[in-house]
Amino acid sequence: MANLSPLRRLLKLVHPEAMRGIGAAFYNKVSSSQIFQRHYELLAKDILSYCSKGNLLDIGTGPAWLLLKIHQYAPDLRLTGIDPSQVMLAKGLQNISSAGLDKVIELKNSGASKIPFRDESFDIVISTASVHHWKEPADCFNEAYRVLKKEGFCLFYDVVSDTPKEILKQLGRDAGRFKTFLFWLHDFEEPFYTSVNFASLAQPTLFKEGKSKFVGLFCCLTMKK
Repeated sequence: MANLSPLRRLLKLVHPEAMRGIGAAFYNKVSSSQIFQRHYELLAKDILSYCSKGNLLDIGTGPAWLLLKIHQYAPDLRLTGIDPSQVMLAKGLQNISSAGLDKVIELKNSGASKIPFRDESFDIVISTASVHHWKEPADCFNEAYRVLKKEGFCLFYDVVSDTPKEILKQLGRDAGRFKTFLFWLHDFEEPFYTSVNFASLAQPTLFKEGKSKFVGLFCCLTMKK
């Protein structure tokens, strides 16, 4: 947690890695909104620019909205999601079932620090809005490296505490000032990294290095095995 300020370090200690109870239900509802779905579309297109065939693993898949969006654009890509929260996983299974894809997309209950798959099982590994929750991010990065095939990409997307002003202005135009204000407030109670510190998370891991960019509101850390 050396990358975090003292306040963010404290927040990480008290924040659970798995979303529970009413929080999972609330997140499932909010993430089904138009602004979230628009970002899932942006992320899906970015992910598919790296890999559109083979096996994909989504770490911290939550309500599985991103997997559903990816399937929409790449139906031949085999999709698997894991999440440490049983409640959140149930929401994801409901959403997949409602889409008639319960035999197409696989979900498993698991955290990021011990992924229940063999070495080099996936052509691409992704994660969205989960990294800031991980207590030991280096261990999670190394697990992602282990299950990733050689020459495969790992794409970790997360919100950062220093989102560029032009991106926030665009959010204001798309979602309105009130929702932008709520996003700004949310930043104060989550252990988000700065964009520089987020990018540096790759250095002490088996990936050794990564490149960062913004995709909508999310900072993306791209790493290759």
